[in-house]
Amino acid sequence: MSTDVSGMIECRPLARIWGEDDEDAVWHAAIDLFLLNTGNAYDALACLFGVRNSFGFRPLAEHRGLPDDASDGLRVAFNAWGGPQDAHGTTWISWAELAAANWDETDRSGTRSRSTVAGPGTHWAPVWDVMRTLAELHGPEHVRLVVWFD
Repeated sequence: MSTDVSGMIECRPLARIWGEDDEDAVWHAAIDLFLLNTGNAYDALACLFGVRNSFGFRPLAEHRGLPDDASDGLRVAFNAWGGPQDAHGTTWISWAELAAANWDETDRSGTRSRSTVAGPGTHWAPVWDVMRTLAELHGPEHVRLVVWFD
């Protein structure tokens, strides 16, 4: 049985201007992963989120759950997909964390790096392009990717 990733990029545009504690500094759904064609390469899912990690990667963001402050758009999409009863491995990661990650780190065998399985030139490049652009506009800590798996 295959494992598919679903999710959404969110951003918090007014947090950079007014501060994170401002009542208007809420998260907004930006774009669904479906539109960015990430595919379901298991080595990428393993190194990023720890899903199907027979490769022995140290995941960047594993089992964090749905953010408490998730946007309404994300919650609607997550619940329409089936919610917590149908999803597993729900997690999130900020652009700040992705930008600081060691993309040269390899799996247990030393043959696959994060960069080769989920970096530029892979199916994940469009996701990183969108997140990078939003981070330039709103700040890297105010952009995140939220994912779940079936």
